[in-house]
Amino acid sequence: MSQTTPWVARSAAVQRVLQHIDQNLGQPLRLSELAQLAGLSIWRFATVFRQQVGLSPHRYICRLRVQRAQELMRRGLSPASAASEAGFYDQSHLSRHFKTICGVTPGQFLSSFREAGAA
Repeated sequence: MSQTTPWVARSAAVQRVLQHIDQNLGQPLRLSELAQLAGLSIWRFATVFRQQVGLSPHRYICRLRVQRAQELMRRGLSPASAASEAGFYDQSHLSRHFKTICGVTPGQFLSSFREAGAA
């Protein structure tokens, strides 16, 4: 067995996990479930994921959920509805992560989006 084979297998495993995350973003995604899907222990999975994706699994999922919420709010959904659809527990949960990732609250984002659309 060559030295590159495990890396290729892990890459395929991470690709499988990324696809699963994308398809199930609105659902609860447990680290143990993702690690099992990759065929790795939780700790090994977190390390491999971070090395290959550049973010921890939690941060990666949060970023995708915030992006999904932004898209939904652009389409006219309220922040509360967008939070639920994107996989956040509630609007407060969305607001916390939105502010951390985007630097503005969902309300500020909507205001600037509406202003840009009016201009």
